[in-house]
Formats: sequence, C-alpha cells, structure tokens
Amino acid sequence: MHSLVLFDTGFCFIYLAFLLFLPIQMPPVLLLLLGFVTGFTLDLFYDTGGIHAAATVLLAYLRPYILLLLTPRDGYDQNDSVNLHIMGWRWFLVYSFILIFFHHLIFFFLELAGIKLIGFTLSKVVVSTLFTGMVMIIIQLLFFSRRRSSR
Repeated sequence: MHSLVLFDTGFCFIYLAFLLFLPIQMPPVLLLLLGFVTGFTLDLFYDTGGIHAAATVLLAYLRPYILLLLTPRDGYDQNDSVNLHIMGWRWFLVYSFILIFFHHLIFFFLELAGIKLIGFTLSKVVVSTLFTGMVMIIIQLLFFSRRRSSR
C-alpha cells in the first residue's frame, strides 16, 4: 500500500508535507477543502474507503489550533510559512509531530475498525509518526530556504 515502509510497522505518509507546509495564514475553509481533496484522492487510488480523507481533514482542522498554540511572542509575519530554518527546530518539531501523531492515530484506528490489537496499533502510530516526522525534517533541510522571503 505504501512505498516507504519500515519493518511493516513504520509507514511514511509523504503526502502530509503538502498540508503541513502550506502558508500559515491559509484560510481554514480552504485548508479543510485541501485536506479533504488530498485524502479523498488517496482513498480513490488505494481503495481505503475514506480513511485518508478522515485523517487529513482532522489534520487540517487541528492545524490552525496548533499554530495558535505555538504563536511566537511577536506573532506570525504575514508572509511566514512553515519553515524549519525560520521558525526554529523546537517550533517545527512540536508543530509537525503533534499534527502527524493525530493524523496517524485516527488513520490507524480507523483502519483497524475497532480496538483489537491496540498495542500493535499504538506502536504503528508511534513508529510511523517518528518515521514521517524524520522525512519531513529531511524535506525541510533539503528543499526549504534558509532565509526569510522578502515579498
């Protein structure tokens, strides 16, 4: 089902980078719509019956609240984006790992369709969160600018 799998326990959902790295000032309705379209598209290709859509909509719903929780003392600049180099390591790690964790939690428990095998499912959530989070850090380090844009 997924191309990046670690020991049949850790799954990397690379498509989350699209939702996580959207501009900070993104309107919530547009964010929810993009989350749904992203998840629904994956559900169509993987025949997963709405699991991706539910998890990505939850991520899109929680994102503004996490951004509000992590607002710097001076607030966000109008042009700020989710960037490890600009926002800092601590901010980026807390932001990304909280959202990835909740996405994975809902995804794997909906996939399970119950609470059987709860221990194994929780281990999949934790390992997959760490795996996806590390890939997000690598993407940030490789592809995102080290300086603030001057738009």
